[in-house]
Amino acid sequence: MAKKAKDSKARVAAGDAPALTQSPFASLLGGDAPAPAATPMDPGEVAAPSGARFAAKVVVRREKKGRGGKTVTRISGIAAAHRAELAARMKKSLGCGATREGEDVVLLGSLVDRAADWLEGEGARRVVRAT
Repeated sequence: MAKKAKDSKARVAAGDAPALTQSPFASLLGGDAPAPAATPMDPGEVAAPSGARFAAKVVVRREKKGRGGKTVTRISGIAAAHRAELAARMKKSLGCGATREGEDVVLLGSLVDRAADWLEGEGARRVVRAT
């Protein structure tokens, strides 16, 4: 192996470094940094009330497109704070694979009816089955 050539750029010594003008951690320390702006919601997304696990409408649909012929069940309308927990519980309860993709939970297999029944048992008020 060949040795690396030394950098021709001069390095700055620790004492010669310019002082930082702002800290990225100022907001954590109680600094005067502005609060981040809220992210806008998608027009098709239904907001869940704070503390609620499900939105007003939960949509359960079957998909095959773009997955090499494999069928998955996509569930929309689960609050972001509860998405990971519900995906893990559904995986165990329904005996299938489950993951999160963006705003949705994806179950591996055609499980529309079983997933909708499970969600209704967990307290989702309006579950729409789109097959």
